[in-house]
Amino acid sequence: MSALTAPRGGLPRTVLRLHRPALLTWTVFVTALCGWLVLLTEVVADRARAAEARTCVTDVCGPVSLLDSFDLQLSWAGTLVCYGFLAVAAFTGGALIGRELESGTAELAWTQGISPARWLTAKLALPALAVTAGGTALTLLFRRTWAADPDLVGESWFDAYAFVARGPLVVAYGLCALAVGTLTALLLRRTLPSLAVATGTMWLLNAVLTYYRGQLWPTLHRTAPRSFDLPDGAWEVTEGRTAHGWFATYHPASHYWPLHLTETAIVAAVAALAVLLAFRLLKHRTESPA
Repeated sequence: MSALTAPRGGLPRTVLRLHRPALLTWTVFVTALCGWLVLLTEVVADRARAAEARTCVTDVCGPVSLLDSFDLQLSWAGTLVCYGFLAVAAFTGGALIGRELESGTAELAWTQGISPARWLTAKLALPALAVTAGGTALTLLFRRTWAADPDLVGESWFDAYAFVARGPLVVAYGLCALAVGTLTALLLRRTLPSLAVATGTMWLLNAVLTYYRGQLWPTLHRTAPRSFDLPDGAWEVTEGRTAHGWFATYHPASHYWPLHLTETAIVAAVAALAVLLAFRLLKHRTESPA
């Protein structure tokens, strides 16, 4: 029996069996990262406060050891949460779709009673569920860790990893990587090129949206005859001088959710478009005469 025929339990069980190592790897990654975030909240935060109290003299603080550095460890953990979608794109373009198209096992499955659309649906359903569940867990724990002690957080809400990791944008990027990896593999039908192109495409999408992030929601504008300070936590987009004084455009901290949800909607739209194109491309190729 072929590895892609539908044994007892159906195609979903076959997909689970074929990609069990990848699912276990993802589970270990999410579990380890969740554990790290819990450790930061419950242990490292207290140690960081104690270390600062020991090393600070008046207003000058000495260096804090790596194990006691809450903000540094939080930035590392947040970066992994933020950019985990690159691994999803690589896996999808390579192992999940590209390898089976390149080896011909997908076509074999289509000759044994499994329609191409059903095959692709089964291929995407389990990874989508895993990405959604894992991304949601990581987001909730990162938000909890971020809020553990604002005085220990050295980054701002608009820094790249913090902006993504504190909301549903994590899941949106993961699902988009799954969709883009699938479309890339169907276009190229080769494992390594699909892996590279899918990863590069997702990196480029993130880089473009990061660059234009400040323009995704209207900024506030302020002018004054002399220089001034912006509200605490404000993201300054532009500033300068005019003939009559100083000006600045900025996003207050309250703009986080409008900006975040707008980018989430854009990424989700790209994901939906990629899925639609993938199914249409698969249908066109499998229904075209040989």
